[in-house]
Amino acid sequence: MTTITNDLLYQLALTQVPQIGCVHAKLLIQQFNSAEAIFKARIAELEKTEGIGTVRARRIKSFNQFASLEKEIAFIEKYKIKPLFINQPQYPQRLLHCYDSPTMLFYRGEANLNAPRVVAVIGTRNNSTYGKNITEKLVKELAGYEVLIVSGLAFGIDAIAHKTSLKHNLQTVGVLAHGLDSLYPAEHTGLAKDMIKQGGGLLTEFHSDVTAEKHHFPVRNRIVAGMSDAVVVIETGVKGGSMITAELAIGYDRDVFAFPGKITDAKSAGCNALIKNNKAILLTETHELAESLGWEQPVAKNIQPQKELFVNLNEEEKTIVEILNEKQRVHIDELNLRCGLSTSSIAAAILNLEIQNIVQALPGKMYQLV
Repeated sequence: MTTITNDLLYQLALTQVPQIGCVHAKLLIQQFNSAEAIFKARIAELEKTEGIGTVRARRIKSFNQFASLEKEIAFIEKYKIKPLFINQPQYPQRLLHCYDSPTMLFYRGEANLNAPRVVAVIGTRNNSTYGKNITEKLVKELAGYEVLIVSGLAFGIDAIAHKTSLKHNLQTVGVLAHGLDSLYPAEHTGLAKDMIKQGGGLLTEFHSDVTAEKHHFPVRNRIVAGMSDAVVVIETGVKGGSMITAELAIGYDRDVFAFPGKITDAKSAGCNALIKNNKAILLTETHELAESLGWEQPVAKNIQPQKELFVNLNEEEKTIVEILNEKQRVHIDELNLRCGLSTSSIAAAILNLEIQNIVQALPGKMYQLV
């Protein structure tokens, strides 16, 4: 349940004072400890604060828009939004190590934003099949490590990362470039609801009346980068939001990983450039990410429940699923050999599993679990 404090009005006001950005707000909080104390301080005290000076001090003392912020408080209360001020323990602590960490965040969800393992998965809005497969494989395998998946809820790689997280019971948080009174893109409204329902959430630093403007997305991207332990770039051109996020992550001293692509593929040109310029670690398997971050191997308890999902399968189908659960990919000849069934029986069983979206056919007569 959202807790509304007496200080909330002043916290909101601090984010609205002209010429008081994130960096200045952080300096003020360090000096005065609370937003209320900042507004009640004498102008001489404000002027002495590092980086503030006379002009900004007067901006604070002359701020008179408190009444208009009551509407924002009403919105927060009505929709059970969690306001996270920069000095509160629920605020994403990893962001505090970023020089331009947001003064305040608005959160709708239950996932722990300070989870032990947080990974951002990002990429192009116009992904290829290769990008989709890589994203699904990565997130599926990260499920064993109990990771919080962060992305931007955009079309393409972002949405695939969020959807795959839901599929494998991973909590996932979408960072927005607008207020929580709307959803961009609107096509992802259902996805956003599912993310919240499954214990994830939506996070933004924008007030409820702020719409998704072009210049808000780079601002949003710094949160994606800063609140994560690592950023994984799946597919991206040499320009765009993913490259901005990667550069921000590098500036925040975060680990950046990138999957390589064909040198002729424009969709992978950004990833290849990051790797070539030693800005990203080349990634081909999930365990490489885990090892680089010093994670322990996933425990078996995270794998076993998947078998329980297939309670309506016949014995032949269960046998195939058990074999595929042992290895990432299995050739049809190996299935024939290990199942001890007729070729027609295996073909029928695999077809049924494909129809149920349990098994996926790959090139070269290879199969894997979806």
